[in-house]
Amino acid sequence: MNRNLFLLLGVIVFSLGGCSLAPEYKRPEAPIPADWSSTAAYREPEASTGTPVQVVPELRWREFFADERLQKILEIALSNNRDLRLAALTVERARALYGIQRAQLLPTVDAVGSGSRERVPADLSSTGSAVISEKYGVNLGITSWEIDFFGRIRNLKDRALEEYLATDQARSSAQISLVSAVAGAYLALAADREVLTLARSTMETQQAAYDLMQKRYDVGIVNELELRRSQTQVDAARGDLARYIQQVAKDENALNLLLGSPAPSNLLPVDLSSVILPRKISPGMSSEVLLLRPDILQAEHRLKGAYANIGAARAAFFPRISLTTAIGTASADLSGLFKDGSSTWSFAPRVAIPIFDARTWSAYRVTKVDREIALAQYEKAIQTAFREVADTLAERGTIDQQIAAQQSLVHAVAETYRLSNKRYAKGIDSYLGVLDAQRSLYAAQQGIIALRLARLANQVMLYAVLGGGSE
Repeated sequence: MNRNLFLLLGVIVFSLGGCSLAPEYKRPEAPIPADWSSTAAYREPEASTGTPVQVVPELRWREFFADERLQKILEIALSNNRDLRLAALTVERARALYGIQRAQLLPTVDAVGSGSRERVPADLSSTGSAVISEKYGVNLGITSWEIDFFGRIRNLKDRALEEYLATDQARSSAQISLVSAVAGAYLALAADREVLTLARSTMETQQAAYDLMQKRYDVGIVNELELRRSQTQVDAARGDLARYIQQVAKDENALNLLLGSPAPSNLLPVDLSSVILPRKISPGMSSEVLLLRPDILQAEHRLKGAYANIGAARAAFFPRISLTTAIGTASADLSGLFKDGSSTWSFAPRVAIPIFDARTWSAYRVTKVDREIALAQYEKAIQTAFREVADTLAERGTIDQQIAAQQSLVHAVAETYRLSNKRYAKGIDSYLGVLDAQRSLYAAQQGIIALRLARLANQVMLYAVLGGGSE
C-alpha cells in the first residue's frame, strides 16, 4: 500500500512538470510605419503653449479632463452605463470559465459512503435457506483524473486564461469608448447650446429690424419688397431657433442614455466657453505606443490563445493517461466499519492510445488556421489604430489654422454688415446688401462655434485613440 502511494505521488509530481507542445509565441512585427507622418497636415499646432503631456495608458481620464463638472458626469456614466456593466459581467464570466479549466489540472477528490441490505430467497441461496446480507463502506478517492503528461489540459487552461485577459482588455476598450463618447456628447451639448443662444440673439435682432422696417413701411419710407425681405430673415431665424431647441433636447437625451440616468442640470454646460479645456497631449515619436491600446492587447491575447490551442491539438495525438483510485473501509456490519482489518483500497490507471481518428488531424488543421486568422485580426487592429491616430493628427495639425481663418472671416463679415447697414441708412445701397451681410455673419458665427467644438473633440479623440482613459 505504501508503495502504491509513493507511486501515485511520483506520477503527480511528474505530471505537473510535463512538456508542452504549443509553439513558442513571438510578437509579430507591427505592419505600420515606425514613426508618424511629418508632412504639413501633421505638424504640431503653432498656437499651442506649454509642455504637452506624453500620452500613455497610465494617463488617467481624471488627469486629462480638468473640468470638474465633466468629471462628475463621467463618474455617473462609469457607474450606471449598461453597456459597460455588461462588459464587466462578461469579464466575470470569462474569469469563472478560466477557473473551471484550470481546475481540471487537479484531481477531483470525493468522499463516498454507501450501505446495502439484501435478502436472498432460499431457492437462490447457496445454503438452501433464506439469507439476509449487509454491506457498508466509506471511501475517499479520485475518479478518472487525467494526468497531463503532454500538456493538453495546461494548454487549454492557457487558452482560457488568454480569453479571460482578452475579455478584460475588451472591457477597458469599452470604458475608453464610453469616456470619449460621454465627453463628446457633453461638448456637443455645450456647442449646440451656444448656437441656440446665437440663434435666439439673431432672431431678436432680425425681429427688431423687421419691426423698424414695418414702421418705415407704414409711413411710406420703404416699399413692400424691402419689408418682405426683412420678414424672410425673421422667419428663417425663427426656424433656426426651433431647430436648435430640438437639437439641444436631443443632445441631452443622448447624454442621458450614455449616463444611464438623467444628468443633473447643475452639471450641464452653458456653452463651450464655460468648459475647462482638457490637458494638452502629444502622440510621441514612435507608433509603438499603439501596442498598448486595449483593443490591440485584446487581439494579441487572442493570438496567444490560438498558439495554446495548437498545443492542445498536438497533445491529442499522444496517449491519454487517467487514474482512478480510492482508499477506505468496508464491512458486512455497520459497527465494524472502522475496526482493524476493514481497510480497502483500489488503484486503476488507464491508458488510451490513439490509433486512428481523422477528426484529430482536422482539429489540428483548424487550430493552425485559427492562428492565422488571429494573426490577421491582430495586424488589422494595429493598422486600424494607426489610421485612427493619423486621421486625428491630420485634423489636429490644421484645426488651428481653420479657426484662425474663420475668426478672420467673422471679423470681415461683421465689418461688411456694419458698412452695408450704414450705406443703406444713407440711401446709397438697397436693403438686399444688408440681408446678404446678415446671413453671411450668422453662418460665419455658426462656423466658428463648430470649429471650436471640432478642436476640443479632436483632443478627446486623440486621447482615446492613443489608449488613454481606461481608469
